Amino acid sequence: MSDTITTVNPATGEAIATYEGWDAERIEAAVARAHAAHHAWALVPVAERAARAGRLARTLRARKDHLASLAVTEMGKPTGEAEGEVEKSAVTAEYYARQGPGILADERVEVDGAQAWVAYEPAGLVLAVMPWNFPVWQVMRFAIPSLVAGNGILLKHASNVTGSALALQDLFVEAGFPEHLVTTLVIGDGAVPDVTAGLIEDERVAAVTLTGSNRAGAAVGSAAGRAAKKSVLELGGSDAFVVLDDADVETAAVAAVRARFANSGQSCVCAKRFIVSASVADAFTAAFVAGAEALRVGDPRDRDTQVGPLARDDLRAAIQRQVEESLAAGARLLTGGKALPGDGYFYQPTVLADTGPGMAAFDEETFGPLAAIAVARDDEDAVRLANATAYGLGLSVWTADPARGVALARRITSGAAFVNAIVASDPRVPFGGTKRSGYGRELAAAGIREFTNTRTYWVTA
Repeated sequence: MSDTITTVNPATGEAIATYEGWDAERIEAAVARAHAAHHAWALVPVAERAARAGRLARTLRARKDHLASLAVTEMGKPTGEAEGEVEKSAVTAEYYARQGPGILADERVEVDGAQAWVAYEPAGLVLAVMPWNFPVWQVMRFAIPSLVAGNGILLKHASNVTGSALALQDLFVEAGFPEHLVTTLVIGDGAVPDVTAGLIEDERVAAVTLTGSNRAGAAVGSAAGRAAKKSVLELGGSDAFVVLDDADVETAAVAAVRARFANSGQSCVCAKRFIVSASVADAFTAAFVAGAEALRVGDPRDRDTQVGPLARDDLRAAIQRQVEESLAAGARLLTGGKALPGDGYFYQPTVLADTGPGMAAFDEETFGPLAAIAVARDDEDAVRLANATAYGLGLSVWTADPARGVALARRITSGAAFVNAIVASDPRVPFGGTKRSGYGRELAAAGIREFTNTRTYWVTA
């Protein structure tokens, strides 16, 4: 079962560190310790659990430089964005430190002749399979509410950010959480499917959450179904960014560049399909292309860099395939379209025009600096194009009339709809998708309650 993990700096292509994947005996020992730690933690009052989240916020800020440096080195995230990821995690910890006890408080129910209430009690030990694109935030947005709810965590992070995963495990202990309550499992890629399936089947594991590919989600979701265990899946997206004919085109174009090329385009909630009303399509396209061409691509350690490398060379190859297939199907290349020469996995910010259903750049999730523009005849056509996807994560609509934007958004299937704003996750509102983007919610009240036992109490004298 054991195999070696070597992390690689995507900006240089050079190896960073090597880790030996754990064998079955070491995994079993880790699960046993985590299970014991959870049982003790579940007995800690929720107010005290929430107070640890407040301490975690301070610890995150104290270790910001180290955590950000790991993200820059292991997955190529530009430095400013890596620091922002840590700060967002700290803000989320503060949110649950304040709001967690109230959200989890017993809810009284009026019943004649009895006392009745609903309690939100810990689910147990939760397996978390996390991706590489936000090495800190992806873990924290699940882990913080789950820990405040009284659960324990087995973390299977992406292998290319193993250093970040181990650093996070240490961070929780430094912040005052019990040792082994958050346990990072070091598992080689070849062993992951069997180990994950075995952990889901293990009676000590209560539930599972995954953020990742549809293939991984299908495997985890089916395993959870066979074991009759709760699962939450966040499986990516192909978000539409809709620009209506009354929108402020310059403002929308500036926002569109940020929405597409943040994290070098490697985000599930990056806008990917830009659906623009015909009357403003030329103006928007010109401004958007100019913005894309002005982006600074380079060493992610440089604070002036806006677009770093892709995290792996196979991801760059996938973007190249999507560009070539879309061009062959009739799309038009406006800028970019090639890998950059030299070391590392860099790719030019790329914009395709004349795209639509049936093209790879429109139909598939594009996980890199590739934008697809499609022109809509009218609002009805914009709705048709926005819904022409297997995914349903986020939606952004731009218009001078917010009521018109909301009315349009109600006709498009997604887990979140933003009008005159870029899609983003925020601890105050739930985050999650529909269709092939998955199910379940993270963040806010819905997120902290996902991994609790909603328990009814009914007491008569």
